[in-house]
Amino acid sequence: MFVTRLFIIIVCLFFASGSHASQIKEYRLKNGLKVLIIEDHKAPLATFQIWYRVGSMDEPTGKTGISHLLEHMMFKGTPKYGSKVFSNIIQKNGGGDNAHTSKDYTMYFQTLSSDRLHLSIKLEADRMRNLLLSPKEVASEKNVVMEERRMRYEDSPQNLLYEEVIAASMKTHSYRWPVIGWMSDIASIERKDLFEHYSKMYSPDNAFIVIAGDVNPEKIMKDIKKNFGKIKPARLSKKNTIKSVVNSEPKQNGERRIYLKKEAELPYIVMAYHTPSFPDNDSFALDVLATVLSDGKSSRLYKSLVYEKKVALNSGADYNGFHRAPFLFTFGANAAPAKSVEEIEKTIYEEIEKIKKEPPSERELQKAKNQIESSFVFAQDATYTKAYYSGMFEMLGDWRLMDKYLEGIRKVTAYDLQTVAKKYLYESNRTVGILIPQKKKGTQSE
Repeated sequence: MFVTRLFIIIVCLFFASGSHASQIKEYRLKNGLKVLIIEDHKAPLATFQIWYRVGSMDEPTGKTGISHLLEHMMFKGTPKYGSKVFSNIIQKNGGGDNAHTSKDYTMYFQTLSSDRLHLSIKLEADRMRNLLLSPKEVASEKNVVMEERRMRYEDSPQNLLYEEVIAASMKTHSYRWPVIGWMSDIASIERKDLFEHYSKMYSPDNAFIVIAGDVNPEKIMKDIKKNFGKIKPARLSKKNTIKSVVNSEPKQNGERRIYLKKEAELPYIVMAYHTPSFPDNDSFALDVLATVLSDGKSSRLYKSLVYEKKVALNSGADYNGFHRAPFLFTFGANAAPAKSVEEIEKTIYEEIEKIKKEPPSERELQKAKNQIESSFVFAQDATYTKAYYSGMFEMLGDWRLMDKYLEGIRKVTAYDLQTVAKKYLYESNRTVGILIPQKKKGTQSE
């Protein structure tokens, strides 16, 4: 029974990964807009995604959070479709829509019946160039975003510590800015700032579309050309030429430490090391290393910190190499009651040194690689995630890089894990943040 199930999984992985490139059809309009279409006729559904190559890393100094605020404003209407009309039309036609802003991109999507896909095309083309940006709506939405920041960061000690560690670890690169923005910057954004950012960045030559589902590519492309084809690219205008001036991060030559005092129940620690991003050759081994260290209750960090020493309530290591520029490999853990972060920190260093001195067993290595590959492949079973992964790799440079990712993971050796641990996880390359819990105001000490 076990052998049969294992064989089925291996066959599914082989065919799912090997045939992805042949599933995608690529088109490009004269104005620079690229379109990727993935036919999937399993169900009469389709996902439409439009990706803009603008995230928090592309924002002007002093206006952090402007990309995220603009994402909010994209739902506030055009002369043709008023505020919130976009979402109402999609929902009335049985679909759902949303958007997401990251450090690297902004993406809008709708999932609906495939015979209603023309609605997405028409509505997205309209708001690519015709956003109202009403001053009254801008003022109102700024307050919404500022309240969102208070709830997610100001009132969340762990999130605030993570934000502080990122800011301390990145001295010159704009990755140091939070996607939601600093509170004072959000407050300073005006309608003219949003309009300038929108005019430069929301352009067909700075965007691409990904469609997955029960669609006819030729028919869809006629509709896309009709609605998007007449939109002029920003690069045709010298005034609106797209420029992203991003400084590279210099080498860190000494450990940095920050301490955050906030109302909290238990201490928390975050550690960050500078690492390269995909498709750097080391990114594959770093991905596998993070899985070996922290994926599941059988992982090294969980067994050591939570199960054996009982110094932490939870623990984790995270590496996401899918960034346009080099970013970070992070560790995090909550101290158990009556335990200190010093005990956690010492234990994490011990686990790092174990990897450096002795490679993981072949069984442990293969398990981690299988976990990465299976989650990556089976996540693409849904039309949304199939489109999302294609878009993510296109954002990184080319959707064809998707096949390179799995190839790289499969080639990782135990020696590679040792190599990247020695190369990146060392003292002068790290930033450590520690949350020091404070009693709530008005609470008497024992």
